[in-house]
Amino acid sequence: MQTYLLSQQFNTGSLAENSTACPANATICDGTSCVLPEDNFNETLSIVLSTVLTIMLALVMFSMGCNVQLKNFLGHVRRPWGIFVGFLCQFGIMPLTAFLLSLAFNILPIQAVVVLIMGCCPGGTASNVIAYWVDGDMDLSISMTTCSTLLAMGMMPLCLFIYTKMWTDSNAIVLPYNSIGISLVALVIPVSIGIYVNHRWPSKAKIILKVGSIVGAVLIVLIAVVGGILYKGSWIISPKLWIIGTIFPAAGYSLGFFLARIAGLSWHRCRTVSLETGMQNTQLCSTIVQLSFTPEQLELMFTFPLIYSIFQLLFALLILGGYRLYRRHRVKTKTDVEKTEQKEDSKSVPSHTKINGGFVTDETK
Repeated sequence: MQTYLLSQQFNTGSLAENSTACPANATICDGTSCVLPEDNFNETLSIVLSTVLTIMLALVMFSMGCNVQLKNFLGHVRRPWGIFVGFLCQFGIMPLTAFLLSLAFNILPIQAVVVLIMGCCPGGTASNVIAYWVDGDMDLSISMTTCSTLLAMGMMPLCLFIYTKMWTDSNAIVLPYNSIGISLVALVIPVSIGIYVNHRWPSKAKIILKVGSIVGAVLIVLIAVVGGILYKGSWIISPKLWIIGTIFPAAGYSLGFFLARIAGLSWHRCRTVSLETGMQNTQLCSTIVQLSFTPEQLELMFTFPLIYSIFQLLFALLILGGYRLYRRHRVKTKTDVEKTEQKEDSKSVPSHTKINGGFVTDETK
């Protein structure tokens, strides 16, 4: 399917010189902006960048796999309580939140559909990188991402059928099962190799993990920048979608964390479930809307996946920053308390007293 980009708005001078205001090859024109077919340069740039990013993503997931203990990973599979909680968040909370936000803001039916598509998408692989930086449970993070991507083949059609039928026929939405399958393969194979490397060469795996975690952080920012370059002429979009794009990821992170805590998961697993819930596969959402809607329909909502991607990254970085500050303050406070206790102990015990395994010797009796 041909991809469309919006040209930059024409200034007043160009409007005076050209009564049509848009080039002859424009497909949509409203007098101030127009939609043009993507030129060959952007198409080539998109292919090259997509290839590079895919390779980098595979390398990052390989490094994340180097932090996964096979025993712990299989433990989550055998006792999948954490995975089940993540499943409820991913395909229960997120679609329902998307539905409620669409109703609350009374957006257009076509816009409500794209919000729901975003809510029904599986977790994104960027969550694994952020989970590493916030000391999350990497075994749970990897298993949740893998399971959500696998289960998306059945859960996405079901959720879209339930929630979109009041706005559109769910059969009109084209789900790219090949893209979901490619995402699953690109996740499972590098992670499996990383798990094997960690099992055979633990010391080398630690080095790979440190390098990969830094590359992963750079990759997340790079993907956001590339999205901005490729869609720099994004269409004018409803302010309501901007508001939803801001609230939605924040609600996903918050609700995922609270549900995990109510379910009795430990704090580091709560952080993991939170990130897996709020951080969606926005690339998959973009693919679905391009395959499912006409250029006229895309004009109303195509930018939403990019908006969600920006704010899910922004809130993830805020979570990371907040956790790092908390950990630094906690370590500092703990160190100060230990030093104070040592000083008090040294003052309370006479200089001639000898300490032996926590007990006072007979000399002081």
